[in-house]
Order: sequence, then structure tokens, then C-alpha cells
Amino acid sequence: MNIAKPAALFLAATALLAGSTVAATAADTPDGTRVTSTPDGIRVNSLQQTADQVLTGHPKALKSTADEVKYDGLTLTRAPKSKLGAQDLACDYGHLCMVVRGTKFDFYKCQTWTVSNWTGDGPFTNNQTPGTVARFYNQDGSVRWTSTAYEAGTASWDPIWSLRPC
Repeated sequence: MNIAKPAALFLAATALLAGSTVAATAADTPDGTRVTSTPDGIRVNSLQQTADQVLTGHPKALKSTADEVKYDGLTLTRAPKSKLGAQDLACDYGHLCMVVRGTKFDFYKCQTWTVSNWTGDGPFTNNQTPGTVARFYNQDGSVRWTSTAYEAGTASWDPIWSLRPC
């Protein structure tokens, strides 16, 4: 039984709950994925950690690599390091895309997504079918703001607690 993954998840969860950071180093594996190792040698996928941190209460990813995490209805990737505006945010037709804290979220399934640790400002593109309304909610469940497709711009993610792309 391989205990490295459960141990890595436990370490990541402990660090997140404590609000601390752990020094880490990155390396490529034989299959080409990029992983991070903690000082104890526990390997973790930092994009997966981000996904676990911001997508509370959702099933685990269907597929996870160092560059992409796929859920049923959502894909997460790292956003480019350069300053990204809404006009630069690639978003397929039928999708709602945004960048939050350096991670690109590409939603394509109509459901409510509970999120946490969304802070700062970032670009968004609502490229769903014309007239589709995406809703962003406060902690108490009230609507904070909406976006009607097609729309692109910059949004404040402080505080978004959940969203519904359609």
C-alpha cells in the first residue's frame, strides 16, 4: 500500500488549516508531470493542492497532473505569470472562465460550486450561450453579482463563497 499520497494530503490539509507554508522543491517525474516535494520528501501536486483548497465539498478530481486538474464540469490550470486581462483570457464557447489567485478556472457544467479562499481581482469571460446568467454568491447565499453571456471584464473575488455558471 502506497501511503505517500494520503500522507501528502494530510500534510497539505494540516498546513492549510494552520495557515502556514511549507518549503518545497519541484522536479519532473518520468511520466513528465511536475511534482513538489516537502522537506520530508513527501511528493505533492501544487495545482491539486490549490484545487483542494478552493473547491470545498466537491468530489475529488477525475484527472490531475502538475499542469491541469479536471473535475466533472471544471478544469483548473495555472494562469500565465504576466498580467492577464479579460481580453487575453481564452475561454471556449459554452464556458465561464476566470483567474483567481493565479489559477484559471474553466467551468462548463451547470451546477453550484462552493469555493473558498477567493481573494483579489481577476479577469473573467462569460462565453456561454447568449443570455446565460452566471451568478456569484456571498457567504449568506445572497447574490453578490451576475454576468450575462457574452461578457468579459475584471471582477473582485472578495468575497465569493459559491457560484453557479448558468
